[in-house]
Amino acid sequence: MKNRLLSKRLQNISYSQTLAMSNKAIKLKNKGYDIINLSLGEPNFSPPNFILNDAKKAIDEGSYHYYTPVSGYLELREVICKKFYRDNGLKYIPSQIVVSTGGKQSIMNVLLSLLNPKDEVIIPAPYWVSYYQMVKLCEAIPIIIPTIMEKNFKINPKKLEESITKKTKLFILNTPCNPTGSVYSYKELKNLVEIFKRYPKIIILSDEIYEHICYSVKHTSIAIFPDLYDRVITLNGLSKAFSMTGWRIGYIGAPEWISKSCEKIQGQITSCANSIAQRAAISALNASPIEIEYMIKEFKKRRNLVLDMMKEIPEFQIINKPNGSFYVFPKVSDLFGKKFYGKIIRNSEDLSSFFLEKAQVSTVSGSAFGDNEYLRISYATTEDKIVEALTRIKKSIKII
Repeated sequence: MKNRLLSKRLQNISYSQTLAMSNKAIKLKNKGYDIINLSLGEPNFSPPNFILNDAKKAIDEGSYHYYTPVSGYLELREVICKKFYRDNGLKYIPSQIVVSTGGKQSIMNVLLSLLNPKDEVIIPAPYWVSYYQMVKLCEAIPIIIPTIMEKNFKINPKKLEESITKKTKLFILNTPCNPTGSVYSYKELKNLVEIFKRYPKIIILSDEIYEHICYSVKHTSIAIFPDLYDRVITLNGLSKAFSMTGWRIGYIGAPEWISKSCEKIQGQITSCANSIAQRAAISALNASPIEIEYMIKEFKKRRNLVLDMMKEIPEFQIINKPNGSFYVFPKVSDLFGKKFYGKIIRNSEDLSSFFLEKAQVSTVSGSAFGDNEYLRISYATTEDKIVEALTRIKKSIKII
């Protein structure tokens, strides 16, 4: 009866599977189980000291305990403009910037600003879990383009054009990608741009939250192409590269008509982002990316460790080498149909639950990202935990 009182909008979406799996792991850990959490994309580092010191300074000065402008401090938006030009070659002015309570709010601001019921949004799969649900929450229609490991989980121009219809409103690009670690090269983006040039009404939302976590392929912002600049919303934030997940700072650079609409929506939902976190963001984004290179080098070491250890688990297939983010996305469908401890593994959700129960390792099913044959494993934790977790996983599937 109570469910009938809930909105159809709410009933149309599901819970975040990454957060759900992480919550399960936390509950088991609180009960005394030795759970290793490889499900959440949360770096184990503390934020750099210079950021923490500037946050403390802002608290002590006593001037920053009050509401800020909805779109963020002007000083922060100016710094974001400088960052976009320094790191991405993109020219924005402060009125094109909106600072929000994390990247998720930034994305929802954009979707609520642009989408009407039955609009179509093209999303390459595997995709970050929330894109699909957020589009549904806006009563629009997600149009999924499947990709394969053999092609580094990337779409090609032909597949993109085949997915475009008269109802296409938005395309969501995520590079470096969560969950696959794929990074689109300048040339690959240029080929996609040639298709978008033929469809001038399509807007592109480019999620670049992992831009600094790149290994052998340089990150390119799709807004760098002049023909698309006026149609691209560039999304970024502090959670991943600066290890500031709980500080909740995301931001966009966008055409002004979109930034103003996002500001309007945000003003009615949360108003400004946290004032002290904004002061910390000024410090973070003013700094050269060199300041966080030590984290990137460590992530690369962990990636190589995971890939080496997976060679000893033949049921985990991974033939590509992720060039960004801090995830691997092995194909695990060879384990489907097999019985472990009396339980048949039918899909990636069963497998993820099995690893949590029997190996006490938390992962996320590929179905959460749009491909049931895979499993997402985060290596944002320490090397010793990675070694122990993969050792447990290997042992758990050797007992049939």
